[in-house]
Amino acid sequence: MSEIRIVIPKERFRVLKGRDVSELLRANLPTVEETLKAEREEFLREKAEKLKEKLGEMEEELERLRGFYEKALRDKELMTAERDRLREENAELRERFEEKRRELERKVHES
Repeated sequence: MSEIRIVIPKERFRVLKGRDVSELLRANLPTVEETLKAEREEFLREKAEKLKEKLGEMEEELERLRGFYEKALRDKELMTAERDRLREENAELRERFEEKRRELERKVHES
């Protein structure tokens, strides 16, 4: 069993001198237990409140990120659609260009 040391002021020691310390400790143990329990409950309440605040902050951040992600997805869809449109336009222009070139080559060969 380990040793427990209790430090008390000199005046308090004089009052306790000659009394049964073990009995005093046993008599005050329920009060001490209640005090410790109350302190622990208060500590846990404060901890829970801080965790609730943190959870709120995290939910706000998550909502902000969700909005950012959804916007990024919309932008990606728009960019993909624009890329496809430009590919089609490029293919059409290439086809027209090739047609014009063949037409010019025919004219050059005919002349």
